[in-house]
Amino acid sequence: MRLKQFLCGNEMERMPNMAFKAMSIIFKIMDLFYPFERRISSFGIKEGFTVVDYGCGPGRYIERFSRLVGEGGKVYAVDIHELAIESVKKKIEKYNLQNVDPVLVDGYLCDINDHTGDAIYALDMFHMIKDPVSFLRELHRMTKTDGFLIIDDGHQSRKETKQKIANSTCWHIVEETKPHLRCTPL
Repeated sequence: MRLKQFLCGNEMERMPNMAFKAMSIIFKIMDLFYPFERRISSFGIKEGFTVVDYGCGPGRYIERFSRLVGEGGKVYAVDIHELAIESVKKKIEKYNLQNVDPVLVDGYLCDINDHTGDAIYALDMFHMIKDPVSFLRELHRMTKTDGFLIIDDGHQSRKETKQKIANSTCWHIVEETKPHLRCTPL
């Protein structure tokens, strides 16, 4: 149980530095066997989109999101962890990603304008959120009226994820797949 809390957060929101570093290594190994391109190909990112990758971690999807939105698009890599922002900055430099902005948040409030995102992604982190209603309302604030949210369960049941979304009263689940839920703003 303590190992799970250490690795998954479990009510901590911001994981310890060692857990973050371990997670980054685990993602690299996972991507060798299950390339993440398969996962994000179903997200519906289009050229010119503004994407908010909330809880971006080590920037696993950043390069691909950047290429998909193209020169006319924008990617915000948002995280609560300083190591995440450092990792994203390294990827920006390494891959010359001129349309990516890293954003360090304190709590849930994010320095992104209202109704900016065509697509908001919260992947493998929702289980760590202590106040899901406030969190989901902040994502709603950033989403365009015709935008969408992709969120997965992380380390909680689908039933729990759906209940948290319903309790927020600002999202409608429009699609449910095994890996994630697609929601539109109410």
